[in-house]
Formats: sequence, structure tokens, C-alpha cells
Amino acid sequence: MEQRTLRDLTVSAIGLGCMGMSEFYGHGDDAESVKVIHRAIGLGCTFLDTADMYGPFTNERLVGRAVEGRRDEVVIATKFGNERREDGSWVGVDGSPEYVRAACDASLQRLAVDHIDLYYQHRVDTQVPIEDTVGAMAELVAAGKVRHLGLSEAAADTIRRADAVHPITALQTEYSLFTRDVEAQILPTVRELGIGFVAYSPLGRGLLTGAIRSHADLPEGDTRADRFPRFGEEHFDHNLALVDSVRVLAERKGCTPGQVAIAWTLAQGLDIVPIPGTKRLRYLEENVAAAEVTLDTDDLAWIDANVGRARGDRYANMGTVNR
Repeated sequence: MEQRTLRDLTVSAIGLGCMGMSEFYGHGDDAESVKVIHRAIGLGCTFLDTADMYGPFTNERLVGRAVEGRRDEVVIATKFGNERREDGSWVGVDGSPEYVRAACDASLQRLAVDHIDLYYQHRVDTQVPIEDTVGAMAELVAAGKVRHLGLSEAAADTIRRADAVHPITALQTEYSLFTRDVEAQILPTVRELGIGFVAYSPLGRGLLTGAIRSHADLPEGDTRADRFPRFGEEHFDHNLALVDSVRVLAERKGCTPGQVAIAWTLAQGLDIVPIPGTKRLRYLEENVAAAEVTLDTDDLAWIDANVGRARGDRYANMGTVNR
């Protein structure tokens, strides 16, 4: 697979989001998930994204098991800051230096690795100066526990302040062909600073695949209809209509709507790396094959003219994003 550079870190052009293997999108199968990760590595999709809160804690252990004996073949990104207990309950956002250090040590243990390639602050703690949080993260780099630093869902000013303390390698934020608010301030800021951009949910949390036509298509235990207003009844039909527009182009290109969505994200710049998530082999292979889909200028113009923005907030609680 093509490689891309996030500032000073080389990764596969398409990564693998591992969250759904452990939580939120229905029940997972660890054995199947390990097969998915192994197949991803075999296809050159070697940029693996996890976080301590996924599970909670179980997703990092899963990734650690899957890469045992293959550590040098992958780039592992994980995150801290969304604090949860073992029972799954939420504590809050914590960016204190003490928590940064403790969370990193715990992630290293669960992943069973001696360093984390890319360590993100998952959400910005507005009660702790970003300089203090990133200062503690920089100490982890100096100690050899972390190679590169990242932020997730941070505002433009926060990104600038953080980068002044230690170079930020990547910003991870939701970005898809119908979620484009980052284009106003966030994307120009990271490009000015030379920071790479990791696009999570490039498939609109599955909507852009075209496989979800009603809530009945969501698997048992799936929480998308509760957690994401775009799946709510008042917005669902409008957002499905956007997917139908994407399907028109997909049929013309001889691919799937999801592949168009990933190809669109790739086409937004060589500094952007999408990380579609899946826990199924066939969807992994479909996602990776999107790297072979080429959208020319006419295709991109058609998308701009015919595919609008999704309705509904990205989260039921938008209070922790873009901080």
C-alpha cells in the first residue's frame, strides 16, 4: 500500500480503526478481530488505531495480542484522556500530568509493547492548560515510551499552543465527505504548522457504506442510534439521501459507496490518512481496495455539487470536541 507521512511519521495511506472490535458497534468476536488485524497487516494496512477507553481497556489488549511477534510491522496509535472505570462507567476528561504518565504506563502494559508510536490526547481537558498536558507527554518521548505526539478533536488555538511546547505529529478528528467542518479552521491550521491529519469515521460511522438503511440494520448491542444524532429519526432519512447520491457516483466508478467515501478522503491531500474501522474481513478488504479508486477533478466537482452535509450533531454531547 501507498505510504503517507504525518509530519515525521510514515504510515500506511489507509489505517485501521479498532474501536468497534470491542465496543459501541455491537458485540465483537476477538478471534475474528485478530484475523482482521492480521489480514490488514498482510494487505499493508499497518497503521492501527486504538485507545484505552475502548472496551474500556480491552481493545488495547486485543491489539497487543494481535501484533505479538509482529511489532516491527505496525504503527500503533493509542489515546488517553477519556477516563473510564473497569465497569465501563465514565469519570471525565483528564489531562493532568499525573494522569498522562499513569495512563501511558497502563497502555504500554496492556499493549505489551515497549513504546507507543503515536500517543494522542483523546479529548482536551479545559481545566488543565494544554501546555501542562503536552509537557508531560513530551517527557514520555524523552523517556522513550512514546515516539510521536498527537491531539484529537482540538481547536485551532489549542493546536497552536500545543505545538509550541512539542511538535505535534498528527491531529485526529472526524472528517468525511459529509462532515467537512474542519475545512474552515482546523485543516488550514494543521497544514500551516506541518501537522498531519488523521480522519476518523471517514465512512460516517457506517452510513456512507450504504449498508445501513434502517435502525433494524444495526446489530444487537449497537449504540449508534443513541449516541449519534445523525442516526436519529429526525435526521436519518436526509442523511440516507446523501448516501444515495454517493451511490450514483459509485455505480459509475464500478465500486461501492464506502469506497468512494474513503477515496474522497484520500483525495483531500497527501497529509490526510483515513482510518475506517471494521471487525469484518470482507469490509476490511473492501476498505483497503478503496486505495485503488481514483477520483478525478470531475468526480470531486460532482461530489461537491451533489452531496450535501449531514444533518445532526456528530455527538449527542458536543461539549468535549473542538476544545
